Amino acid sequence: MGLFNYNIEKYSPKQLVVIPLAILVIAIVSLAFTMAMTGMPVTPGIDFSGGTAVTVITPDTKDQIQATFAAYPLVDIGEGVNNGKFIRFGTMDDEKFNALSSLIEQKYPNAKVDQIGESFGKILQTQAVIAVILAFIGMAIVIFLSFRTFVPSAAVVLSAFADMVMTAALMNIIGIPLTLGTTAALLMLIGYSVDSDILLTTRVLKRQGKLNDKLMGAFHTGIIMTSTTIAAVVVLFIVSWFGQVQVIYEISAVLLIGLFFDIMNTWLTNVGILKWYVLKGGGK
Repeated sequence: MGLFNYNIEKYSPKQLVVIPLAILVIAIVSLAFTMAMTGMPVTPGIDFSGGTAVTVITPDTKDQIQATFAAYPLVDIGEGVNNGKFIRFGTMDDEKFNALSSLIEQKYPNAKVDQIGESFGKILQTQAVIAVILAFIGMAIVIFLSFRTFVPSAAVVLSAFADMVMTAALMNIIGIPLTLGTTAALLMLIGYSVDSDILLTTRVLKRQGKLNDKLMGAFHTGIIMTSTTIAAVVVLFIVSWFGQVQVIYEISAVLLIGLFFDIMNTWLTNVGILKWYVLKGGGK
């Protein structure tokens, strides 16, 4: 039926959930290691750790830029199209920042310089953590009030949690920092995850028919919804990359990662739990 064949009748609930749960455990361990090293589960960007960001159009190579700023706490150098460079520095005292500003003005007069103080970054860090926790708790409360049964509700919450944790772990691996923009993207993932999981749970628990037929129907509707979102985010990703819009580039990258993890967690983890629940006599 349709473009994708989704028939998990021959797989047991344990077989469906074993791989996603193994990945989730690895992701949690990875985040715990990063938190022990940096104080946050995801490597903080300038927004949260403080520092200076310089955006400039220059034909200079990375080696040349490193040589120019050898005396300053250079963190990394990002490259875009049309000779665009995104240079990040760690925190420094006022005297060193003033010297850096003078050097930038002399070397790259058209550069854009943004600075965030370390103390202000700590405040933003705390507020971002609170926002994520409150959003997740609010989502969980709404889900439990909607279904009023523990196992299906817990499956939805687990899938949303897994989406965020796996995405955050991959952000560390590929080098996407935690900023205000990527925090917003992680919050958006909660909505995307809950959307597909509610569709699945509602189809399975409130419609009549064979379990496998209901799962296939839910899959084909859900995968079309997710594919449409992925297509839109891919366009956003490409446009932001060519336009060198760093914030949008990072947001779209995080959303793409999260949406692909959501496909796995919805149609393996959540389906496995629901299948076990129904086979044990839960639901109608």
